[in-house]
Amino acid sequence: MSRSREPLINLVFYHAFKQPFINPFFYFYLQGRVTGREHIPKSGGFVVVSNHSSNFDPPLLSAAVLRPVAYMAKEELFEVPVLKNAIRLYGAYPVKRGAVDRLTIRTALAYLEEGWGAGIFLSGTRTSDGKVVNPQPGAALIAAKAQVPLLPVCLWGTHRIEQQGKKFPQATPVTIRIGELIPPPTSTKRSELDRVTAICTTKINDLHDLGR
Repeated sequence: MSRSREPLINLVFYHAFKQPFINPFFYFYLQGRVTGREHIPKSGGFVVVSNHSSNFDPPLLSAAVLRPVAYMAKEELFEVPVLKNAIRLYGAYPVKRGAVDRLTIRTALAYLEEGWGAGIFLSGTRTSDGKVVNPQPGAALIAAKAQVPLLPVCLWGTHRIEQQGKKFPQATPVTIRIGELIPPPTSTKRSELDRVTAICTTKINDLHDLGR
């Protein structure tokens, strides 16, 4: 298998789920808009860094980026018999709450070697307004180890999809903006990781300030 292409079985499952379910939900139900797709690498691994305010963010990001992107998922999801197999095929991999361990990093690096994108939310958890706060250096660390670029992506409006007291996702307009590629850190030193993380944070929050 070529290291510049995604595994066939993962691609089959990925697109079988994405085309009939995720795309209609994003483009029609949420009136989804995407800008900046010209910045997406055409081949090779890359790290998608974004804000995070909804459980719907991972599939919506994948719909916008077009290329398969693997995301960290809380390890409890991998204890559900049927679900764990499905999300593994779709590219999800487990992470402990509040920690990115060595196994998680190795898994992300393996996806990057296969030509996937590795998706990481900079804040590490959801925020109420969609802005990046308290950014973590995990994305920069993985990009530094793999020496792949970071792709900053902003999701605007997804924090309104899930509302307290509502059983179903709300049909709120969503805009996804993709920024220019950011070179990986030149080393894994904390000061260098923090520098690149700050650049990603500023870019994403600036894109968020553009609104709909």
